[in-house]
Amino acid sequence: MALVTTTEMFKKAYTGGYAIGAFNVNNMEIVQAIVEAADELKSPVILQASAGARKYAKNAYLKHLVEAAVETSSIPIALHLDHGADFATCKDCVDGGFTSVMIDYSSHSFEENIEESRRVAEYAHEHGVVVEAELGTLGGVEDEVSVEMDKAMYTDPDQVEEFVKKTGVDSLAIAIGTSHGAYKFKPGQNPKLRLDILAEVARRLPGFPIVLHGSSSVPQEYVKIINANGGALKDAIGIPEDQLREAAKGAVCKINIDSDLRLGMTAGIRQHFVEHPDHFDPRQYIGDGRKYVKDIVAHKIVEVLGSNGQA
Repeated sequence: MALVTTTEMFKKAYTGGYAIGAFNVNNMEIVQAIVEAADELKSPVILQASAGARKYAKNAYLKHLVEAAVETSSIPIALHLDHGADFATCKDCVDGGFTSVMIDYSSHSFEENIEESRRVAEYAHEHGVVVEAELGTLGGVEDEVSVEMDKAMYTDPDQVEEFVKKTGVDSLAIAIGTSHGAYKFKPGQNPKLRLDILAEVARRLPGFPIVLHGSSSVPQEYVKIINANGGALKDAIGIPEDQLREAAKGAVCKINIDSDLRLGMTAGIRQHFVEHPDHFDPRQYIGDGRKYVKDIVAHKIVEVLGSNGQA
């Protein structure tokens, strides 16, 4: 099976009341962990690369790692650019074999966002690639994306119809209370997604795929392992998974997960050295990190996304 776009994935997810997991990849072990979990659970999956991942691993390595995953599995896999900063970045990924790209011009004016997103969509569609854009602004930090929390803005439902019509994009990332990174909320806060905004967006864009970024739940069992072994993540609090599952039952067809994978990899490696302080073979300790990542992905597929058995 070759790499696919997200078009059919999203159609089935929308009507089926589930979402596709879009998991960020940075190296071979993370790709392996994600795809092994998805393949065993018969779930379609999106492997996505951020600007930081492309800088770290290089496009060619990422593309061939994902192609190897396609060769060794039996599930639909899409290769997606996460947070493309401009037309040139998106064009580079379209030309480089990605099957889906995101243009994130949400920090610019509404008019500028429309123009750049339209430009990307026109070029990508000419090459058989689908496009995601963002309306509204998420707070937090993820690789080269950094927005102060007081500057984050919810998506305005009054803008979504005009935006989609004028840009021609295939899916839309909206801001309803998620945020990038592991520090989404302060201790004592009651994290609550604006599902009312999601419902209004869905009403105005019937059948149109919606995307949630910044949706890691920050598993506290992994936070505890990291903190017990020299880490300092005591205030890391994520998105409640029951709220994400509720969103996935509606118009949300794609949920992005990154920080949870990083936490899993780090917790697995730290725990390995507690149990085996004399080890120095990367295959041993990174292999344990890979197991933790695989467990997280499997949990997300079954308990949050509901995409198991949908490949």
